Amino acid sequence: MKTNKPRKTHTTEFKQEAVQLAVKIGVAAAARDLGVYESQIYDWRNKFQQKKSSSQREAELAAEVAKLKRQLAEQAEDLAILKKAATYFAKNQK
Repeated sequence: MKTNKPRKTHTTEFKQEAVQLAVKIGVAAAARDLGVYESQIYDWRNKFQQKKSSSQREAELAAEVAKLKRQLAEQAEDLAILKKAATYFAKNQK
């Protein structure tokens, strides 16, 4: 019968430092030095990359939204000017 060992939980800071160490000295060496499995470091690295790419995508979308809002405001201003001009010329035709 196998006894269950309590799982170790690592902080986000530990995980980030482990990934940075793996970049410097390699995943296998970092795992050996820190006493964790290589697969854990690979998993942490993938999660950080996904989080970074989603943050980057959110920033791109926010920039696009701001650009579209500016365009919409400019077009609304143009439309208001055209309405005033149409009203002016309609009055003069009478």
